[in-house]
Amino acid sequence: MRAPSKINLTLEVLALRSDGYHGIRSVMVPIDLADELTIEPSTGFSFECNRDELAGERNLAVAALRALGEKLPAVRMRLLKRIPLQAGLGGGSSDAAAVLLAAMAGAFGPAPRLEWMQLARSLGSDVPFFLAGTAALVEGMGERVTPAGAIPPWNVLIVKPPVDVSTAQAYREIDAAKRPQRPRSGCVSIAMLEALQRAEFPRVQALLQNDFHDVIATRSPEVMDALDALRVAGATNALLAGSGSCVFTLSPEKADVEAIARRLELPPNYERFVTRFATTPEWR
Repeated sequence: MRAPSKINLTLEVLALRSDGYHGIRSVMVPIDLADELTIEPSTGFSFECNRDELAGERNLAVAALRALGEKLPAVRMRLLKRIPLQAGLGGGSSDAAAVLLAAMAGAFGPAPRLEWMQLARSLGSDVPFFLAGTAALVEGMGERVTPAGAIPPWNVLIVKPPVDVSTAQAYREIDAAKRPQRPRSGCVSIAMLEALQRAEFPRVQALLQNDFHDVIATRSPEVMDALDALRVAGATNALLAGSGSCVFTLSPEKADVEAIARRLELPPNYERFVTRFATTPEWR
């Protein structure tokens, strides 16, 4: 199974809730930069990963399997990580969702009767999105997912700076700043969903917004360097990809993002990924 990563075309951080968490509104898009999950019969349970730091049973893929029942099934599960870690691309959440989708398809026996979205939310706020199978408007604590249907085959250049970002600190800095109220009607995320469904690239480009962008770029020289390098190389819409350190730019044409990637003047430890929106026209 492929476990795609994602970028946020919009990411609105809403008011702090009484439970201490923030609500969000975001349009998320799955992209072809993906992990690969292999599940096969075995005499007992085992889990392997090509990243040593993710090989233990605290991995989100294993956590998702444990959440299905009291006993781990007799399978050998192997995870090939390609999505960079702590990057804001949702790799761990996508791995967990892949396990849930496998369970729904009967990979571990008859699919159990479960509240799948509720189970997904218990594993992480991005996990329900990855069950949708396409781009979506995501609201609340990640549990309200409105799929977009088929999405255009646009192209993406992602740059991963050599730095980790503290999402918790970013939230604290957002809370310290005065921000306007954001009613759902007429919000940027609703407009973005409509523009994406209509494949209106100029409007999508104009609506790109991430509330973490200025906060994280201001206090992370590496993120700022990546954004500046993208602009110098010809990107007109460079944006933070999520709440992590990755930044991205979009184009309808693959040749455009490839040309920008070639022109980037960044050290080798700034990873580059030329990819595209995932081909996921179905609704789930």
